[in-house]
Amino acid sequence: MGTGKVWLVGAGPGDIGLFTIKGMEVLKNAEVVVYDSLVGQGVLSKIPQTARLINVGKRASRHTMPQEEINRVLLTEAQKGYRVVRLKGGDPFLFGRGGEELELLKENGIPYEVVPGVTSPLSVPAYNGIPVTHRDFCSSLHIVTGHKRAGQEYDINFEALVNTKGTLVFLMGVSALADICSGLLKAGMEPDMPAAILQKGTTADQKRIIATVSTLDSEVKRQGIETPAIIVVGKVCKLADKFAWYESLPLAGWKVLVTRPRDLISKTAALLREKGAEVLELPAIRTVPMEDQGRLYKAFEKLGTYQWIVFTSPTGVEIFFAEMRKRQQDIRSMGNAKIAAIGEGTRKKLSEHGLYVDLMPEVYDGDSLGAALAEVLTGGERILIPRAEKGNANLVRLLEEAGAAVEDIPTYRTLYESNPLIDEKKEFEDGNIDCVVFTSASTVKGFVEGTAGLDYTKVRAACIGRQTRAAADAFGMQTYMAEKATIDSLIALVEKTKNKE
Repeated sequence: MGTGKVWLVGAGPGDIGLFTIKGMEVLKNAEVVVYDSLVGQGVLSKIPQTARLINVGKRASRHTMPQEEINRVLLTEAQKGYRVVRLKGGDPFLFGRGGEELELLKENGIPYEVVPGVTSPLSVPAYNGIPVTHRDFCSSLHIVTGHKRAGQEYDINFEALVNTKGTLVFLMGVSALADICSGLLKAGMEPDMPAAILQKGTTADQKRIIATVSTLDSEVKRQGIETPAIIVVGKVCKLADKFAWYESLPLAGWKVLVTRPRDLISKTAALLREKGAEVLELPAIRTVPMEDQGRLYKAFEKLGTYQWIVFTSPTGVEIFFAEMRKRQQDIRSMGNAKIAAIGEGTRKKLSEHGLYVDLMPEVYDGDSLGAALAEVLTGGERILIPRAEKGNANLVRLLEEAGAAVEDIPTYRTLYESNPLIDEKKEFEDGNIDCVVFTSASTVKGFVEGTAGLDYTKVRAACIGRQTRAAADAFGMQTYMAEKATIDSLIALVEKTKNKE
């Protein structure tokens, strides 16, 4: 292997929508990812499964890896020939020690790139309706680290800051809030200067306290604040209530877990985010085609002899046509077979292949599909069902009772999966997740597999249909069911559930 390369990538402030397109492209191709605890969970969930992970951040009782050691890790991994992504919260060069990480790489001739990130001193006030500059109030912005070394005085020229009459943003200053406010007051700042502390901006835990420089510390003691948070001082803070927009979104303040397979997740997640939810995408299942498709190939040889072909999922459609392509089999070999589909998603996937559905039940589940199709059968029809290995047995029974000859062929299997970076069980136990969205009974089973030992009565579950709800009920979850088995209806259900709180 030749020399590798290092990318310093800013992961932004938390909301995955603020992760840059370039950052996402670079992350997709990473072989090694060196990340820290300020990287938002949404971005962590996008790390490719094939990448090797090195956690250098503070998590629970594990202490931060010293900076020199991080620099050394980046060098060593690149020297082995890997594409290394150093993923950092916010922006790599704004108090992110990115410059230090590059020095060793430069000395050793390792190629590198820097991908800037959306930084919290601009984005977090924006999500709270605070413009950091406004021509009526100020003409400069000053970003200051509020972090001071143990036992030392602040190395900040408070008088110079006060004299700028600009907006001041302090990062990493929560524990030093009292010192910062008193430093500004001693340097001559007006006691009634508006000031704010902004907690976990751009995420569902966003919270703000607006006060003045002389009262902010006592307000924080009264109301409580969690880190990370930033401190903003300046007249622009009084615009917060007037310009705030995030909390008016219908799902603002809610964190929703989506468990669909990776290739189907994005529409659901996008619609929830549009409504203001913080979405955690953690697929509970993945589907893999059967290694031996011999039975399907036999069916392909006599494709024109079936009166009906039944599809029960978008994945089933994809795999059916992928296998046809492999065998260079023309779609016309399907003859005059009629097509039945279980619901909207499957119907849409078929239409992408130029096929329009002849029958779709009103309720989107296997039992209803079987009953609806059985009604139009006259007896003696041959029916092909290419689907998941463990499909609904009632579907076949109903069709056979109506006199059909059914070939039920497994074309893919469902495997359970979990994400090594995010402890789902702990997220629920800590009360961080408000709702989980299930689109099939197998996503429920996959979720349970990955959270063994969780008290499921604490889990609020939005379910797409009857079978999915029954699976969640079996574990004692608080279940809600969408009016129709469509993603739009499921999103509306999540909204309704939040409003009931």
